[in-house]
Amino acid sequence: MDSWSLAGIVTANQAGFDRGEGSAYHCAPMLTSRLPGRVEPYKLAAHAEHLEGLVALGDLPRLAEEIGAQQGEARVWLDFAIDAQGRRVIRGHLEAELQLPCRRCLSPLAELVESDFLLGMVTSDALAADLPSTHEPVLVENEQLNLLAVVEDELILSLPQVVYHDEAECAVSRDQLTSGAGADSSDSPSESPFDVLKRLKGKT
Repeated sequence: MDSWSLAGIVTANQAGFDRGEGSAYHCAPMLTSRLPGRVEPYKLAAHAEHLEGLVALGDLPRLAEEIGAQQGEARVWLDFAIDAQGRRVIRGHLEAELQLPCRRCLSPLAELVESDFLLGMVTSDALAADLPSTHEPVLVENEQLNLLAVVEDELILSLPQVVYHDEAECAVSRDQLTSGAGADSSDSPSESPFDVLKRLKGKT
């Protein structure tokens, strides 16, 4: 097996936790190694391999464009497989503590973001259209997959539309918003910048 994947691959027995559906990933031991940046996903699926590791949030520029510069790491678990219909798929879970801007005062607020996802590997838009609605398409080019881009996409898709500090901790009160003295207070929040990406990904 190629050297790029040796450090990150863990078999089901080595992983030491339940890798079934749902949120069983929270039982995983603490991650210490980095997730490889690029992999050959078809080979991993053929061998039903498991990858887990850390991704530095500072290495995700599109995420920073949406919510500002981030520190810390995302924790990622990925299972590669061939399903009963012969599709090459990736079932995964990720979690990260992000600093998100409060809707009222715009100051950062720590928020744990988690996502469980099921990806179907495709090599063209036409093949992506054939995937069932339960699968998100992920484009494989020249038998290579950019895992950092996958993690970044899933984090952006998982961002909450709005977050607020507890009112007692917020620099702007609800009364100030109502009177217009604080941050902009529209009765109907403007569309989140993440909505376009969600629609493109087929998530609502």
